[in-house]
Amino acid sequence: MERERWETLYRMLAPWDRGWFRGRYSPAVIVAVYFWAVLHDRPVCWACQARHWPADIPLRSYLPSQATMSRRLRQLEVQVLMTALDEQLRGVVHDSPASVKIVDAKPLSVGGYSKDPEARWGYGVRGLLKGYKLFAIWEKGPLPLCWRIGPMNVSEQAMAQQMIRQLRGSGYLLGDKAYDINKLYDAASAVQHQLLADRKWPQAGLGSRRHSPARLRAIALLKTKRGRRLYRLRTAIERQFAGLTNFGGGLAPLPNWVRRLPRVKLWVHAKMIINALRINNLRPLTARA
Repeated sequence: MERERWETLYRMLAPWDRGWFRGRYSPAVIVAVYFWAVLHDRPVCWACQARHWPADIPLRSYLPSQATMSRRLRQLEVQVLMTALDEQLRGVVHDSPASVKIVDAKPLSVGGYSKDPEARWGYGVRGLLKGYKLFAIWEKGPLPLCWRIGPMNVSEQAMAQQMIRQLRGSGYLLGDKAYDINKLYDAASAVQHQLLADRKWPQAGLGSRRHSPARLRAIALLKTKRGRRLYRLRTAIERQFAGLTNFGGGLAPLPNWVRRLPRVKLWVHAKMIINALRINNLRPLTARA
C-alpha cells in the first residue's frame, strides 16, 4: 500500500522532475524521497539508503544524502511543490452562499521530557500536554482550506483570527465555545462569513458592554431549530481529524525525530497530503455504493 501511494505521488511530482544534473537534485526528487520516509514512518536518513527501496524503482540508484535532504527540505522550492500537490488534490472549490466551514485545533503531543525548545506545555483534550497543535479551517474536501502549526500554548483564538483572513466567498464558520469572542465574530463578518459558536457561559447575561453585531446574530440564530441543526455540522471536523490519524501511514503521535517547528510543519503537511490521496482514491468506491 505504501508503494502504491508513493507511486501515485511520484506521478504527480513528475512534471517538476528535471532529473539529476551537475550534482543537483530536482525538488521533485527531494520531495519524493521525503514522502518515502513519511509513508513508512521512518526518519529521512532511512530513506536515503538504497537498501530500503525496492530494486525496480529507478530513483534507488541516485538517492541524495541525508545532509542534502536536510538542506533542501528547508528551501522555498520544496514548499512551493508541496503547495502544488495541495492544489492538485484539493481540486477546484466553488464557494456558494451557503458554504459551511469549521474551525478547530488538534493537539500534537510529544513526551514530557522532550528537549525540543519550541514544544510548549498547554491544554489538550486530557489536560496539560507538551508539544504542538494543528489549527485548521475545513470545508468539504480532502484538505483544510487553511492551517497552521504552533506550540501547544498558542491561543486558538489568535490562530483562528489569522486563518479567517484567508477565507474566500461567504457562508458560515462553525466553532466550539473557545471561539465565542467578539473579535472573531468581527473578523469573520469582515470576510463575509457568519461565525457560529456555543456561548462560553450560556446562563450568563450579556452585560452592558459592547458586543459584535455578528455575535448577537449568532446567539439569536442558535436559539432556532435551523441554527441548532446547522451548528450540529460542526462535528464533521472531528471526523476529518479522526480520518487523518486512523489509517496506516496516517498522522500518529509525532515520532522522536520530528522536532522543532519547521520539521513538524513539513511532517504534518506530508501526512495531510497522504490522507487526501487516500480520500480521493476512496471516492469512486463511495460513488458506486
